[in-house]
Amino acid sequence: MLDNLTREQADAEVDVNEVLLSGGFPEEALQIISQERLLPAGVVNRLHRQYPQYSSLNRTTAPIFRGRENYTGLAGFRAAIKTLTKNGIDIDHIDERELFVEVYRFLATRHTLNSIDWNQYQTDSVFQLVFPQPGMINKDVVKKYLAAEKGRARTDIAAEYMQSTNPHDGNQQLNKPWFTNDDGVLEVLAGSQHKYPQTQLIFDKSTQHCFSFCTYCFRHAQVRGDEDMFLQHDIDQIHEYLRKHKEVTDLLITGGDGGFMPAERLEKYVAPLFDDPELLHIRTIRLATRSLTFQPEMVLTKKYEKMLALFDRINENGIQLAWMAHFSTPKELLHPITIAAIRRLQKHNAVLRSQSPMMKHISLFPKADGSVDIERSAQNWIDLGNILNTLSIGFHSMYCARPTGEHHYYTAPLADVSRIFDIVYRSLPSIARPSRHISMTTSAGKLSLMGTSVIDGETVFALKFNEARNMEWIDRVFHAKYDLETNNVSLLNPLEGNSFFFEDELAKIEKELEGSLAEAMRTATSVHMDKTLQEDQSAVADFPQAH
Repeated sequence: MLDNLTREQADAEVDVNEVLLSGGFPEEALQIISQERLLPAGVVNRLHRQYPQYSSLNRTTAPIFRGRENYTGLAGFRAAIKTLTKNGIDIDHIDERELFVEVYRFLATRHTLNSIDWNQYQTDSVFQLVFPQPGMINKDVVKKYLAAEKGRARTDIAAEYMQSTNPHDGNQQLNKPWFTNDDGVLEVLAGSQHKYPQTQLIFDKSTQHCFSFCTYCFRHAQVRGDEDMFLQHDIDQIHEYLRKHKEVTDLLITGGDGGFMPAERLEKYVAPLFDDPELLHIRTIRLATRSLTFQPEMVLTKKYEKMLALFDRINENGIQLAWMAHFSTPKELLHPITIAAIRRLQKHNAVLRSQSPMMKHISLFPKADGSVDIERSAQNWIDLGNILNTLSIGFHSMYCARPTGEHHYYTAPLADVSRIFDIVYRSLPSIARPSRHISMTTSAGKLSLMGTSVIDGETVFALKFNEARNMEWIDRVFHAKYDLETNNVSLLNPLEGNSFFFEDELAKIEKELEGSLAEAMRTATSVHMDKTLQEDQSAVADFPQAH
């Protein structure tokens, strides 16, 4: 379906140079694209002709947002609205949207804002992704906020509501690792999580900002600077922990956004891996970042060449640099600057993969009655999978909305999500399919929804862990009662008995994790845990420049 595009428009040859020159893109990016031949006409025309309904690859109209690169906080939101108003665009519900901004934050880039089709912004996925929407926050809270005087009174209401947003779903605080060093000091890794044996998450001090703010963000504690956010200052502490934990093979640098880490900081993490025989077990560095969606120009600069050179060194030393992108819609990919940035990363040995959440209004589409349009939603993911394959990006995973933030707005019944995934999986060639079944994160682990089965004439959900607090749980398929309405896998009921097979052991594990650190801190003669907080990204904070 071409969505109002004629066949002639879809088949028209794209003049790549004209698109680049009229797009308002940075001159430095244009020079690098030309010098390194990052945007072949064959790639651009193939993708545009296949998917003209999503594509901005032939767009030659002048962008609305020019000059300013970033829009941050309440002041940034108001500046963006001012630009829209000057161009005759009124998105309405401004005060209600500002409540969301005060509770969570607002971050947008020039690239993001110009990616939105402002002629039909109401149904634009990127608009839903970055702009707060009416109906997101509880209507009683909205009513109270709108009735209060502007200024401090409204901010206080937002601050009170902030306490209920559940930023650490899945008992994430239990995942904080610790050890006793050779001097008897208790080392607590305040900016790390180690829940599953092979993978250690690092929330570095340099990665606590984002290029833009996903309105469904499940890491909003990091972005807004909550007191209990994860924040890692000490890199040597990480290496010391790794020497004691040979089961770790993958370091996942996240945030915020891992793309904010400067090359000099990343080098401090990876250089010891090249020569230290006690760190040979580290095989992969994963960089979790949405920069390709929100600010791909970052990759197309001379300054970023330090990072590209480091990627080459990582590859030359036998370690994989996995760039974990986060594409939910074809539109995020079908942009000339994005494609050029992807190809530049690949030329320097970055292995790109995409892992994406299934979110209503963005990658799942509601009908007029609020139910999910199964066929349209599935087609979004089928098209995305094929585009990822064309661009040599691995389709790593799809996952359900986590029960955090405004979960009710984005979530869909598991029964619908399962039907959509089944259509996607059987419609893609095997090489382009997601590498695992759809999953949802719980305290127990990442629980995959394998599909449905029929047992004694009753339809049931088939479930299986793909990560777990006890990795032996992965070996077992188990069943839950089928439910047409439930949107959270933690709310499913077991087919037999009062609990699932793992629940008693999970309660014991959680209790031990909670008690062991508390006891270690109580008995330790000395504790090393850096509690220095990253500066809060308030409405007046400058947007940091990583590269």
